[in-house]
Amino acid sequence: MPQQTIVFVNSVRVTVSSGATVLDAVRAWNEQEASAFAVGDRVVTDSRGLPTALDTPVHGGAIFRIQPARSRSESNGR
Repeated sequence: MPQQTIVFVNSVRVTVSSGATVLDAVRAWNEQEASAFAVGDRVVTDSRGLPTALDTPVHGGAIFRIQPARSRSESNGR
């Protein structure tokens, strides 16, 4: 039986297989939200609010938040 890891995505407890990535955790939480990454509509941040790559391996207790992706003009205050 594969080991499981518990992480949190948008405050929801999600159980994924050990060795899973951030994208795997988001898919386990909400498949539709996971598909929004393919078109650049969403980004994932860690518990500190720092952007996190989708291929990052998760660790037990990790906290991820799904955020709307900001366009370059929005980030420059335009």
